[in-house]
Amino acid sequence: MSVSKHVLLRGIVALVIASIDLFAPVYASDHRPKIALIIDDLGYKRIAGERAIALPGPVAYAVLPHTPRGVFLAEKAHAAGKDVLLHLPLQAEGDQAAVPGSLLLDMTEHQFSEAFATSIDAVPFAIGVNNHRGSLLTRHPGHMSWLMDAILSRGDLFFVDSYTTAESVALHIAVEKGVPAVRRDVFLDPDQALETLPREFSRLKSLARQNGFAVGIAHPYRTTLEFLEAALPSLHADGFELVAISDLISSRADSATGR
Repeated sequence: MSVSKHVLLRGIVALVIASIDLFAPVYASDHRPKIALIIDDLGYKRIAGERAIALPGPVAYAVLPHTPRGVFLAEKAHAAGKDVLLHLPLQAEGDQAAVPGSLLLDMTEHQFSEAFATSIDAVPFAIGVNNHRGSLLTRHPGHMSWLMDAILSRGDLFFVDSYTTAESVALHIAVEKGVPAVRRDVFLDPDQALETLPREFSRLKSLARQNGFAVGIAHPYRTTLEFLEAALPSLHADGFELVAISDLISSRADSATGR
């Protein structure tokens, strides 16, 4: 090959590479869509809980109070550098029997605050609260006001509305009261059908692209953990940033105040 042809070929290759770079997505660390993930319902099964805690990245863990393995798993998650949340049981529509630590519609404000205090003390290292069930209680502004007052009384806790009903007023009351808060966007595993996890994970990513962030909740089912073990490591290459729920809420609060 002549020198002139060699130079021309190198120019064509450089042009192709430049074209690829021009149209490739560019993600600065601060501008990547952010995804926060919470694993709910920890506290009963040790092996599933430990496998969940081993998931890569800053996944958060919501621990049910007064459960046989709750303290152990909360301590283990904290030791792994992960966020720990109190997974607070709230009364659901049609509840026949309350689970341990449930906050109920017929409680007085004093009973309500005492029950909350007992539950938050039962989950060591909890830095936030999200609701377990609550399709009845989260619709009541008065009770949600009591809850946010109880959260504020404990210092620097945040709140995640698991959003188990579209009628929930929990996030609105949290914002009104000054509690750092966010709402769940996607349940990754509302059922265990094979197509559900990939579909809902894709929806979580789409919402993150659209809004700049998205919050997902999943459960320590075997199929869910297998899926997340494979899916989470590829988030960065796909242009997303997996962040701790505490960091997401903090960054949103800073943006709202202009800091």
